[in-house]
Amino acid sequence: MLTLMTPSMGKLDAKARGVRKTTSRMSGHLQPFNRCMLQLAQGRMADVVAGCDTLESFQPLRDDLDRLSEAVYVAELTDRMLPERAPNYQSYRLLLDTLRRLKESDQHGTTLRFFEMRLLGEGGYRPELDQCVGCGKEIEADKHFFAPRGGGVVCPACAPDSGGARSLSLNAIKVLRQLQREPYNKNARLQIDAALAQELERHLRSYIVCVLERDVNSAAFIDQLRRESQLTPAEV
Repeated sequence: MLTLMTPSMGKLDAKARGVRKTTSRMSGHLQPFNRCMLQLAQGRMADVVAGCDTLESFQPLRDDLDRLSEAVYVAELTDRMLPERAPNYQSYRLLLDTLRRLKESDQHGTTLRFFEMRLLGEGGYRPELDQCVGCGKEIEADKHFFAPRGGGVVCPACAPDSGGARSLSLNAIKVLRQLQREPYNKNARLQIDAALAQELERHLRSYIVCVLERDVNSAAFIDQLRRESQLTPAEV
């Protein structure tokens, strides 16, 4: 069974019969992340792949473990966030562009945060970053908090009543707003230090977990690879 993201029909499942056989002509085309032209036949329980041609291969993502883990995260998040058979060309384009950026660029942190923010918007979960989700007042340039369960930022007065609200730095809210409003080419020029990058990832991931009501499995794998990369040879 394959999960496909299509430009005109949205996300859908299809069955690829015999694709695991060594003699299958389709096995090379139906690799993870490949962009393909598919012929689908309508079956009783699910569509069946009748033919395919590779349009674009993402082999570099499969050859590098770090890039692979990030691509799996992007694919899993798209799968969890979007309903089946709901046409959404913008999400299809976002997924395709993100895979290309992961393959070609080394700015993976910005790429993933941009993808998360835009996918949340496409899924109907755009976080509120201008007004307090508690009282509705405009957020001022002093202390800020982010409440994942509330769906956005909260002011200091409402923070105690917002379960799980965490402090949000001024730089973090500026970057989150830019990720939400500006195109990727402007965000790619941002200079983000390690501490700010960790803060952005923490807030967006906690919000995604609240939206999905579950952890994202591949996110834990990314964390594991990150920890292992910091080990000394003796610790390894």
